[in-house]
Amino acid sequence: MASSNTNDGLMLSLETVSKSFTMHLRGGIELPVFQNVSFDIHKGECAVLSGPSGIGKSSILKMIYGNYRVETGEVRLRTDDDWIDLAAADPRTVIAIRQQTLGYISQFLRVIPRVGARQIVAEAAIAQGRDTDEAMADAEAMLDRLNLPRKLWELPPATFSGGEQQRVNIARGFIAHYPVLLLDEPTASLDAANASVVGDLVEEKKAAGVAMLGIFHDPDMRKRVGDRLIDVSQFAVTSTDDQAA
Repeated sequence: MASSNTNDGLMLSLETVSKSFTMHLRGGIELPVFQNVSFDIHKGECAVLSGPSGIGKSSILKMIYGNYRVETGEVRLRTDDDWIDLAAADPRTVIAIRQQTLGYISQFLRVIPRVGARQIVAEAAIAQGRDTDEAMADAEAMLDRLNLPRKLWELPPATFSGGEQQRVNIARGFIAHYPVLLLDEPTASLDAANASVVGDLVEEKKAAGVAMLGIFHDPDMRKRVGDRLIDVSQFAVTSTDDQAA
């Protein structure tokens, strides 16, 4: 169980977490994916989930974030001086945690239609109490840094290319001040130059004391930003598709 000592740097702790999926198209068969997932994440580090495709890496991130239900075990997160078990938290608490404490950059951009890219990015900072003008300026700086053409800033990202959408996604995740940040293949759709910018952003967050847990299939990026590897294979019960898992 996570320590209650607020000086030890521990920010996230998983203890004996397990997960299975119900295969409704196969008569409701229960398919166990992993069990006894246990590890800790500390301030200022970027731990990387490793293992073959389909082993359940994305599922672990989704369970931490609350998109998937945890069947057994604890997912304990530090918020200010308190610890909250996300596996047992009510929806209202999870929503508050997502706004202030726990960020998640996925492989896909999901936003309200017809809202421009700059506004989408700024909203993440505004939700944390940042002044609107300041948040807008910060959003512009972040989009500029990620080389998103200025002519796209006021346009909704639905018409953008995959790489452009992902840059909006990354800007939205990094503009906010989350003490814990989950990264699910943030560089998957990016060219080398923009992937390097993401590497810079991760290193800056680490220097600021942010605790990060990520998936990076690019070995160069994994080597650059990862402080240690967590082999998901040790927890696997059976292999399944990351998309289904």
